[in-house]
Amino acid sequence: MAENVLILGTGCAGLTAAIYAARAGLTPLVLEGGQPGGQLTTTSEVENFPGFIHGVDGNELITNMKGQAERFGAKFAWDRIDSVDFSGPIKKLKGGEATYEAKAVIIATGASPRFLGIPGEQEYYGGNGVTTCATCDGAFYRDVPVAVVGGGDSACEEALFLTRFASKVYLAHRRDTFRASEIMIQRVKNHAKIELVLNVTPKQILGGADGKVHTLEVVEKSGAVRALGVKCVFVAIGHVPNSQAFTPSLEVDAGGYFVAGANTVSTNIPGVFVAGDCSDHVYRQAITAAGMGCRAAIEAERWLAGL
Repeated sequence: MAENVLILGTGCAGLTAAIYAARAGLTPLVLEGGQPGGQLTTTSEVENFPGFIHGVDGNELITNMKGQAERFGAKFAWDRIDSVDFSGPIKKLKGGEATYEAKAVIIATGASPRFLGIPGEQEYYGGNGVTTCATCDGAFYRDVPVAVVGGGDSACEEALFLTRFASKVYLAHRRDTFRASEIMIQRVKNHAKIELVLNVTPKQILGGADGKVHTLEVVEKSGAVRALGVKCVFVAIGHVPNSQAFTPSLEVDAGGYFVAGANTVSTNIPGVFVAGDCSDHVYRQAITAAGMGCRAAIEAERWLAGL
């Protein structure tokens, strides 16, 4: 028998959708994918989610949201969707463990950050001095030097944002020209706290006995190794939306993000909705993902009621 609503993903978007759909009596089935809880589980403390005066541990927040959804009747299972058939009134999704059928589907599969692939990066990722989100973690690095790696608008924005907290920001890029817009380039060049480190290739990230980062090593064009003394490395070389299994059924933009309708959660397929970082390449915050999850669940409920 087909599910009323099948929700893919258990980050803030998916779990908020599960809470709303379950409270509406739809008994959604929620599938946890390759990274249960999403990117939030890699953040040791979340300080900007409303309602937590002293912050909240990322894993704790996700665990509480899941428990809240379960309280209202949401069901959970683990699987990863490989392909879909959205051609009929009942949506069919093939996973590694089973094939699922649903009247409505909410895709909240998130996005995966691109990494440098250098030694130390994964070792210190998630609260120990390597991160992919300045907005999330910048405030933890007040009055200390940090580094941003990247050359696009996102990297420049991260570097400028970090000047509010860090004593110094190294902006390391593999070329001597940026892919960023001219106005962003001028802002970083003119900022007293930002030092451009150009024509370099990141070599490795080093930490101390305390398990925290203290150095980013980069290789200059000459082959010389330069050590940047920093307390955190912000990797800003883009994200990859987890949308591959759903194309070509669903429309995506040039970056692979789902293209949503006027209400930001409807796709080109009736009854299929999207929420969170798989369709949002602008904000990428826990609270905006939760808001999209809420909207997707409400839209799914209304769509089902109209059948």
